[in-house]
Parts: sequence; structure tokens; C-alpha cells
Amino acid sequence: MQISLDDLVFDVDVSGPEDGQPVLLLHGFPQSRQSWDEVVPLLNEAGLRTIAFDQRGYSPGARPAGVDSYRLPLIAGDALGILDALGLPSAHVVGHDWGAVVAWYMAARHPDRVSTLTAVAFPHLDAYQYAFHSDPEQRKSSEYVDFLTAEGRADSMLQDGAAKLRDWYHVVDTVLTDEQIDRYMALHTQPGALDAALNWYRAGTLFDDSGSLGPVSVPTTFVWSEADPSVSTLAAEKTAEYVTGPYRLVTLKGISHWQPEEVPGTVSAEIRDRVRQHLKN
Repeated sequence: MQISLDDLVFDVDVSGPEDGQPVLLLHGFPQSRQSWDEVVPLLNEAGLRTIAFDQRGYSPGARPAGVDSYRLPLIAGDALGILDALGLPSAHVVGHDWGAVVAWYMAARHPDRVSTLTAVAFPHLDAYQYAFHSDPEQRKSSEYVDFLTAEGRADSMLQDGAAKLRDWYHVVDTVLTDEQIDRYMALHTQPGALDAALNWYRAGTLFDDSGSLGPVSVPTTFVWSEADPSVSTLAAEKTAEYVTGPYRLVTLKGISHWQPEEVPGTVSAEIRDRVRQHLKN
């Protein structure tokens, strides 16, 4: 289906029992709502209703011009708008990679709209920024951001049949299949799509320490992979200090950055467990 929010049109998949607890799924870079394709059936089978949408810059009808259009409050506003359009006062919010950044922001700034939070791959933004400023491992792990924000990066990644873009899916020992990579390539080689996705990085959110995100009070699970090269151990472990509600850190060993595709059973189990614990209380 498509949902219009002002002049932006988002592609949205809604599935599962109509009376099931709503779960909002937020994808990362350089993926799409299809990154949840292996997770969604498992959640639906457990009686949960899932909402997965291509976020700002990813949906063809939602690619505004200009870096300022990709600031975090606006992107989070899209997610809130999707809930509003579906008549949902709140949802269990799940995010992977950049989707986790959006999910952390929603939980910190709009806790009344977030029943529970399950963040995959990316830690609380304040923990990440603390680690970036104090931890050589995290500074090294964050060098990829400079690569992605270099002038002309979108054009260079799309040259030679988008060879550099395809290589990006192999930055880590990826477990993505050729079919999965091909479907992401089909999206990001559309006119303006990759440039819009890179605007998330250009907006400076990851290194904006002018003001803290603040504590998260909603019940939270953070799923982190030790083998993920983008997040240091300090950033992952520091996250606990920024969650005041019930909290669980799940550390995966030998798993790549692409957790929803590599271990959908584990990711879905953690989401289901977080929802169950919430409903029990």
C-alpha cells in the first residue's frame, strides 16, 4: 500500500492479524523494507501485526531535495505519521542500522508512541557519540562515514554498473544472497535514490553532539554483533547507561552487520520476547 504524508508518499507493507500487537519495522542503509522479509513471517505467525515501510529517500515518492530534509526529527516524524495514518496511538518499534537511530530517537523523544524498543546493530546515539570522542576503536570504526559523505560519492558508487555500491554489501563478510543484493541494487540505482539515502549521513546526525538525545524509559532490547565493524564494544556496553527502563543487551558472536537477513529467527525471537515481557507487566 501507499501512505501519503503531506507531499510525501511512502511504500508500506502491513501484514499479520488485524488484532495483533503492532510492530513498526525501520530499515537501515543501504537496504529497504525488504530487509525484514525473513523476519516478518515469524512475527506474523506469533500473532503480531507488522508495518514495514521504505523510509524518506527510499520510497520513490518521498525523496525531497536538500540535506536539511533528512534531519532526524523529520525522519522520525515520518514514522509517527505512518502510525497516525494507520490509526495507531503506539507500536512496538524495531530498527536496524539507521532504522535503529530513528527508533532510539522515537523512544527518547516520543515515549508515549513507543510501547517497546528493539534496536538492532546501532546503539543509543549518546553512547555512540561518547565512544566516538573517547574510544580509538570507535573512531576507526566510524571512518566509513567520511567515505560515504565525500563529495560525488553517489556518482562514483554508481559508475561501472554500480560496482562500488555492490561492493558495499561485502564490506563485511556478508551473508546476503545475490537475490537480496540485487533487490537492493534495483532500488538504489533508481535516479536520485542513492543520493537521497546518503543525505542521512550528510545531515550530520551521527556526530551531532550539540545536544544529547537523553534517556530512554521504554522497555528496550539492544541486539549487537561483536563482528559488526561499525560499532565498538564500548559504544555497545555504554548504551545501558542511557536506558532507564527494563533493558537487555543481546551480544551475537560470529554474526555480521546484516542481522535481520542472517539470523531472522534470533531477531524475531528477541522482538517477540520484548513484546511478551511488556504485555505481562
